[in-house]
Amino acid sequence: MALPSGHDAHARRDADRREPPARGADRMPPLTALRAFEAAARHMSFARAAEELSVTPAALSYQIKRLEAHLGVALFHRLNRAVALTEAGAALRPGVADGFAAFLSAQAAVRRLAEDGALNVTAGPAVTGKWLAPRMMRFAQAHPEIELRFVASLRVLDLERDGVDAAIRYGPQPPEELFSVDLGGERLVPLCTPQVAQALRRPGDLLGATLLHDDSMGLLGPAYSWPDWMERAGLPRAAGDRGPRFSNADHAIGAAASGAGVVLARAFLAEPDVAAGRLVAPFPISLPGNGRYYFVCLPGAQVRPRHAAFLRWLQAEAAETRAAVARWLSLAPEGEEEG
Repeated sequence: MALPSGHDAHARRDADRREPPARGADRMPPLTALRAFEAAARHMSFARAAEELSVTPAALSYQIKRLEAHLGVALFHRLNRAVALTEAGAALRPGVADGFAAFLSAQAAVRRLAEDGALNVTAGPAVTGKWLAPRMMRFAQAHPEIELRFVASLRVLDLERDGVDAAIRYGPQPPEELFSVDLGGERLVPLCTPQVAQALRRPGDLLGATLLHDDSMGLLGPAYSWPDWMERAGLPRAAGDRGPRFSNADHAIGAAASGAGVVLARAFLAEPDVAAGRLVAPFPISLPGNGRYYFVCLPGAQVRPRHAAFLRWLQAEAAETRAAVARWLSLAPEGEEEG
């Protein structure tokens, strides 16, 4: 066998210098092993991490051992019926968690770009059902090129990670980290069917009526309710403490529309029912709500054609709603000054 020439020997020595260390410090660890580590570090339990990933605890333990072998260090202390991160594991955890979060954010962005013509909007069930849904046809007629997809949820969805493009949120102020546009405030006003209203000639007649309570306003903090309205009308506060209670605004409004009683309703949400003649305001006495409606999206997204078109339409619809509420409550256009 011929010996290597001098040139070949030098080339081999250069190649040897470029080979990675034995532990593979410059190679990416297996993705499945990183997923196993991230879940186990987050739960501090191999069993719960295995359940989340739909694998057996033994399979998850094997993946973590693969990662430890790749890195050449122990990542967990295996204790009696528990685990704890080693110093190396604690150092690795933030970077792995941030990496998966960044990947999920990028994946969501790619999916949104791939959904040509679709705009995913999240709002609470009451806003979606009582205010947005009745207006969908008007948006579709104005923008047939945009497919609206509503995600009704009481949970505040993450616009980066949960696959939604924009949101309509109700609260005392918008999230500082998001682009937002104020769509208007809220008024609380008694509403009932025209048939029920026939027996209500003055506020005192409410003492003999069934009062329906929307307790959803209290989720944001102190809020006006029936006792406050009674006091504003010159009646005993205690007269407002009776009657059925609802945790969702749309359920309370729906009960009133069925003739079950008189609801102290969120006028913005109930405006479609008033416009359709299902509900009327027997008395123009109203109280301010404890929040405002906001359109929100990720900063910079508001200039995208679909976002911009939806926002323009939303602002016009909200302005029309505020004007309608002001007419049947005999208020100034915004109606927030009364308090």
